[in-house]
Amino acid sequence: MATEIKAPTLPESVPDGTIATWYKKEGQQVARDELLVDIETDKVLLEVVAPCDGILKKINKHEGATILSNEILAVIEEGAAAAVPAQAPAAAGKVEGRVEAPQTSGNDDDKSGIEVLMSPAARKLIEENALNPNTLPSTGKDGRITKEDVVNYLGTMSASPANTAKTTGKPADGGAATVMNQARPEQRVPMTRLRAKIAERLLQATQSAAMLTTFNEVDMSAVMALRNKYKDMFEKKHEGVRLGFMSFFVRASVEALKRFPAVNASIDESDIIYHGYQDIGVAVSSPRGLVVPVLRDADSLSFAGIEKSISDYGTKARDGKLSIEEMSGGTFTISNGGVFGSLLSTPILNPPQTAILGMHKIQERPMAVNGEVKILPMMYLALSYDHRMIDGKEAVQFLVTIKDLLEDPARIFLEV
Repeated sequence: MATEIKAPTLPESVPDGTIATWYKKEGQQVARDELLVDIETDKVLLEVVAPCDGILKKINKHEGATILSNEILAVIEEGAAAAVPAQAPAAAGKVEGRVEAPQTSGNDDDKSGIEVLMSPAARKLIEENALNPNTLPSTGKDGRITKEDVVNYLGTMSASPANTAKTTGKPADGGAATVMNQARPEQRVPMTRLRAKIAERLLQATQSAAMLTTFNEVDMSAVMALRNKYKDMFEKKHEGVRLGFMSFFVRASVEALKRFPAVNASIDESDIIYHGYQDIGVAVSSPRGLVVPVLRDADSLSFAGIEKSISDYGTKARDGKLSIEEMSGGTFTISNGGVFGSLLSTPILNPPQTAILGMHKIQERPMAVNGEVKILPMMYLALSYDHRMIDGKEAVQFLVTIKDLLEDPARIFLEV
């Protein structure tokens, strides 16, 4: 009996997708729940698994093809799938993002026979470049290999004397063409759908909004003292959830948004939509680009709830597991460039939102306090806003409110 494999149902905000990678070829046997194909959309990478055991009889949509919701991708002829050959252990671990590398010898860094965790994007690059995952460095959570690890490893290989004169015969990333010269390597890589969408939205934000940015700085002494005093107790009580700075900024932003509803609003053509809730988007870096998962009803979340949600989103982003629903919506966004060392920047709006808060690096600086010079841990804050909706006075007062709440965190809990 033939079984059709269909594309997932895409939400209205995602009109179509592109076939990124087929992990099986026509005529090959597949097992139930085995990963068959990756579909790349403007927001996430979707994985489609086999609904039953059988043979992949026909592929209707090949790599690079555009697909719509519920469109037929392939057909499986149902039947018992053969056991996976011993010499191809990589295929057996694809569903869970694990690969057991072939046994090799003569390499002290090779951990042969150990099951390796990796993100879907990393797995794709490893297979395309015929790499042994056991020889790759891993910087992800739980020893997981990320796409950045593979890219850095390939860069190291390209820079070595033995490889500088080579020309790769297979694209490194979805059609990339790499030409290696003696000392001047170049690589042409097609832009991913996510990167193209990011570029489109950023350009839209700069062209369609009257965007301005106001700056301020905040003394982080009180927050740092509170965090240092209770972080061990916090982590113990909440089962490994760490107390970070982001929860303080989320809670301070929620209180400020309640006081300045226009900053929490959005513009829809000639209408203004005032949101009676605070859904805070938190910008997260992933191997595929910057993504913004949303903390729903952030005003009802505890500090532990905020920290756990952000940690979970970070893990999902690195592994390419964020769903479209988790990145849809949002009434206000917080971007933390400080984790990468940024001292000051101008964040760009995330349409249709009317404001975005930029956090930065905490740096000790001499400050004048009551006529005395003191060394204090200071952070620059930046609020970019749409001047069509928010006046300069309102934007400045909003940012000053966040500053005041952070410099006296007791006000966050007392809501004063």
